[in-house]
Amino acid sequence: MTGALLRHRRIAAAVAAVLAVVLAGIAARDLGTALVALIFAATCAVGLLLASGRTAAARRAAINGAVQRLAVAAEGDLSSTVPAITTAHAPELASAMAALFEAQATALDTVSQLAMFDAVTGLPNRTSFRRSCERVLAEMTEGQSAALLFIDLDRFKLVNDTMGHATGDLLLEMVANRLRAVGERFASECERHSPLIGRLAGDEFTMFFVGLADAATVARLCRSVLFALAEPFCLHGSDVTIGASIGIAMRPDHGETLTELMRAADVAMYHAKATGRGRAEYFSEALAAGIAQGHQLESELRDAIRDDQFMLVFQPQVCASDGTIVAAEALVRWRHPRDGFRLPGSFIQRAEETGLIVEIGEWVVREVAATIARWGRIGIEQRLAINVSPRQIDHVTFFEQLRAEMRAANAPARLLELEISESLAMRCSESVIDAIRQLRVDGATIAIDDYGTAASSLPRLRRLPIDRIKLDRSLIEHVVEDAQARAVAQAVIGLAHGLGCEAVGEGIETRAQADVLRVIGCDVIQGYAIAEPMAEEAFIAWARGVTPLGEDTRASA
Repeated sequence: MTGALLRHRRIAAAVAAVLAVVLAGIAARDLGTALVALIFAATCAVGLLLASGRTAAARRAAINGAVQRLAVAAEGDLSSTVPAITTAHAPELASAMAALFEAQATALDTVSQLAMFDAVTGLPNRTSFRRSCERVLAEMTEGQSAALLFIDLDRFKLVNDTMGHATGDLLLEMVANRLRAVGERFASECERHSPLIGRLAGDEFTMFFVGLADAATVARLCRSVLFALAEPFCLHGSDVTIGASIGIAMRPDHGETLTELMRAADVAMYHAKATGRGRAEYFSEALAAGIAQGHQLESELRDAIRDDQFMLVFQPQVCASDGTIVAAEALVRWRHPRDGFRLPGSFIQRAEETGLIVEIGEWVVREVAATIARWGRIGIEQRLAINVSPRQIDHVTFFEQLRAEMRAANAPARLLELEISESLAMRCSESVIDAIRQLRVDGATIAIDDYGTAASSLPRLRRLPIDRIKLDRSLIEHVVEDAQARAVAQAVIGLAHGLGCEAVGEGIETRAQADVLRVIGCDVIQGYAIAEPMAEEAFIAWARGVTPLGEDTRASA
């Protein structure tokens, strides 16, 4: 009989222990399921203990104590001890219950840690940071100052893409440590509350300081953060420099609630990035208005792409010596439903920032290819030049799409000219240069646009597959009255000829400028002194030597 009792007790303990292990895994995923499993485990163990031969009174007392403790545990109390009566008359069950409660408590602590803290940096995550800030803001007195810093790393994506996500995580951890160090240095200057630091997502961090003395202290804080994050990080034996941009929002000037302060600091941070990075900017209402206008413009540009609101106008380029047309530049105009014709200067920058320039560029390529083919059918063979943006040329499919559109329209490549800015030509990759070279082999003309606005490398310029160099209007503006300006323009024209290229003067505003350029050797001229950009019908008439009557066929330039 004694041997049977011992076996039953061992079985009960074993079942409880096994279920304890199972429960530990369940608890990490679902608290409700874990508690159900806990009750089931205890019931199984109790059932086996009932068969162990203990006295009826002791059994009932042990069971009642276990059930009552389980009921309390189901309400969330995992810290209280197992009742003494259960420990005394069902020690195996009591031990299993204690182990289960401990496992459940550990699992809940782990879940809470994961829910409130960033696993990579150990900093409070967005939820935890917001809760802490809102609690502090609720305790602040009216008019008490606070500073919220929104920090975005400037070159983190490059590190993540080139060195791998594991290295990126290591970098984020190092950034967090440097921010903690800055926070500790300024903790003594805060009122009552220690600085709060959080990682919102990706490469975005926030810092919240209460009661900094004045604007000079905030400026000193921002300089400390910028300096800390501009210092090189040693990653696997290599020094990596990233830097950061900071947006600053002040309570109460820029908002009383955390939502208001976060919005203001976010806007200021994007302005810091847009104006050069590696800097700190304060929020302002004018800045917010500019951001809102930018978003509105982006929305309207998307509508313009969808609703086909763009059109092409054409400005002729003529031979400086005899005035014959040698090419025309295709320029984009936006037929805005409210504002009428809008020039590229009013929307191209936003299109570049948002990436919409790629879609606009694809439309331009289709339209130019179709125009070349359409003009060919009426006996006009006219080379058309288009500008290529950095975002377009970096797009892997640009050259494939360009060739496909030209083939689909049956437009010969010899009637196409690509204009690439000087700055882009100086930094584009070898693969892009090879693609340009192949396009030139197909018959297309390649021009460097806006020459004179960037620091060119002459050896690189010599290697580029180019046919024309277009002098920027800043080189031409003063050639009539300024001898030094004439000398500079003449030197650039000589450089173009030395490279075997045509020299094109653009932005010619007066006949006097055209005459000077002709004398100093410019090959081709373009500008309002020759003709303004014209709609298609007006250009065709102009090219045939007929001046359009009235202005209704001309696009507003």
